[in-house]
Amino acid sequence: MRLSRFFIDAPLSLGQHALPESSAHYISRVLRLCAGSAVQLFDGSGSEFRGVLTDVGKKSVVVQLHEQRPGMAESALRIHLGQGLSRGERMDWAIQKATELGVAQITPIVSERCEVRLNDERADKRLAHWRQIAISACEQCGRSVLPVIHAPRSLDGWLNVEAELKLVLHPVAAPLTSHARPQTLAFLIGPEGGLSDDELERAGAAGFNAARLGPRVLRTETAPVVALSVAQQLWGDF
Repeated sequence: MRLSRFFIDAPLSLGQHALPESSAHYISRVLRLCAGSAVQLFDGSGSEFRGVLTDVGKKSVVVQLHEQRPGMAESALRIHLGQGLSRGERMDWAIQKATELGVAQITPIVSERCEVRLNDERADKRLAHWRQIAISACEQCGRSVLPVIHAPRSLDGWLNVEAELKLVLHPVAAPLTSHARPQTLAFLIGPEGGLSDDELERAGAAGFNAARLGPRVLRTETAPVVALSVAQQLWGDF
């Protein structure tokens, strides 16, 4: 039987732990687990911890962790996704699927044709929301390490990202298979309106190579799913 698996935003070790209130509420009030229930926890360090709930209250949950084991290995291909900022569920979908597909870092990119503009307060709230989406995706897919979700940045502020291979998706370009295997990869994907010609030129000047995924133009939330899947198949752990 598959164990209930949760991310705990605090360092874990063998022994007894009182879980954070937010995790306790979800375990006791939403899932309605009870004392004696077996659970598996992870804290983002790369390890997994198995244990048993020993005390379950409305606002407090205590777990006894009795086994520590290595978590799922991360892909040898370290991918940093620069995802054009898009509206609501489209951005959520991109972050969720990028997490499931093993991306190491995600930076929302503010470019000319973005339809979303965030002030500092809204940006902080969206960043917390995106991190929770990544956490939920890790809980579901088995990853033991969370991807880093960076605060939104301007395109020009992100183009100096360090990577062995830097690619920007473009429908008229050489396919991904034309590139040699990298160990680190930066992927730039435009927003709903795409990147402007000037932005593509600036990306090229910063060392980004244009690459295509096929004959069809993909939506901004579809492109990262396909791009990351192909990259992991070519050079990663698929």
